[in-house]
Amino acid sequence: MNLPTLFVPHGAPTFALRPGAAGAALARLGASLPRPRAIVMVSPHWDLPVATVGTADRLDTIHDFTGFPPALYEIRYPATGCPEAARDVVQALRAAGLPAAEAPAQGLDHGAWIPLRLMYPDADVPVIPLSLQSHEGVRGAYRLGEALAPLRERGFLIIGSGNLTHNLGDYRLARMQGGEGLDYVRRFPEWMTERLQQHDLDALLDYRRQAPDAVRAHPGDEHLQPLYVALGAAGRGAAVEHVHASISDSVLAMDAFAFTPPH
Repeated sequence: MNLPTLFVPHGAPTFALRPGAAGAALARLGASLPRPRAIVMVSPHWDLPVATVGTADRLDTIHDFTGFPPALYEIRYPATGCPEAARDVVQALRAAGLPAAEAPAQGLDHGAWIPLRLMYPDADVPVIPLSLQSHEGVRGAYRLGEALAPLRERGFLIIGSGNLTHNLGDYRLARMQGGEGLDYVRRFPEWMTERLQQHDLDALLDYRRQAPDAVRAHPGDEHLQPLYVALGAAGRGAAVEHVHASISDSVLAMDAFAFTPPH
């Protein structure tokens, strides 16, 4: 099974209530894929010093946000885990020389359950949450993806969830004043997309210096790092499909990508 690896947006928590065009794109993407054995889900909202794998049988829906409409807190995504598949993830990480820990009670934060609920609304594919190590930067995220690559051929769907731009200060400003003067929300994704399609890994790993408005697009880049996990898991030479592009809340680029390794 030659599954792609994916980078998908999770937007603001209200994306769960107003999925719009990006949500429709994720729904189509999920429906178009062969059924995976399990999903390895990397969200920036589970960030630990050591790669940690969720091994629970059933995954609670974590509402890790405040100040949003009450309807959001009523949503549950009844995901199941798979301890056996989770052990395979742990073994893959350790085989690649990465330390790995287990978390037997970890649920799904909103960076995980919001896109999964759109892609797999029946919650009928086991999910294995995997923590990010944001202190390792994009190179560390790419290495984490490389460690997961052998799992692709065993039926695992590897998904990184984040956003191609993520500046919470600008998010709050836009909510108060509108989205004027935020041209970087288009410029930065355009640069990233071009480099991805050109397979320019050196530039991508050095995006902080080379990309326009990189620091404003990502004051901290934990929401960009899951893209590098997906990229590393696909391996060099993977075909790049730009699945969707739009902007939410004036400042959140909702781009989605599929990386399909060569046969």
